[in-house]
Amino acid sequence: MFDYNGTFWAKSPKEFSKICNDLGLTIVSSHYKTGRHDNAKGTLLNGWDKAVDDAAEMNIKYMVCAWLYKEERVSIDLYKALAEMLNKAGERCSKAKIQFGYHSHNFEFPPIDGIVPYDLILQNTDKELVKMEADLFWITKAGVDPVAYFTKYPGRFPLWHVKDMERGSEQFAEVGHGVIDFDRIFAAREVAGLEHWFVEQDQTSREPYVSLTMSRDFIQKKKW
Repeated sequence: MFDYNGTFWAKSPKEFSKICNDLGLTIVSSHYKTGRHDNAKGTLLNGWDKAVDDAAEMNIKYMVCAWLYKEERVSIDLYKALAEMLNKAGERCSKAKIQFGYHSHNFEFPPIDGIVPYDLILQNTDKELVKMEADLFWITKAGVDPVAYFTKYPGRFPLWHVKDMERGSEQFAEVGHGVIDFDRIFAAREVAGLEHWFVEQDQTSREPYVSLTMSRDFIQKKKW
């Protein structure tokens, strides 16, 4: 889930939980922003206590910082401040028996002043309070090997976004229809600490349910 702003699409936690339960859906994780850019509600800096309480009421297991605006990524000092913010948010989540995490894109990997922001985040956050949601597409697009990160920081990656990349264009592809070697990545699931993985495709040139079917059919042949 994404875009919490004090409610879940104008629904209270109780109301939204009932909708999901009636549909047979389990909410594993929910995404949030820092609030540094726009001071929006329901973010790490504005209404976080309520956000955690609402997530706990809905039995959400993971709360994840999902995105940084461009203005939040321009300096190492901003990333250092982010690490402190993530630790604080994770501490609050821990009190509610929720695991906090951070979702990667590709912008955390190019070095700034010789420092890789993603490594800075991993090295300056508590390994128990702040886990990582590894987006396999964005990590690959950054030219980085996800397995190398799993090995370097074992147990830090309980959540994965599983999506593929088209050959040549580097656009989103249906799982199993691109260039990412998922067999190799899933072979490292234990060292990564994997607990949940989500099939995701941000954009598709096909009808959405055609893409979903293609990914599903590929995955059902696997034993991940």
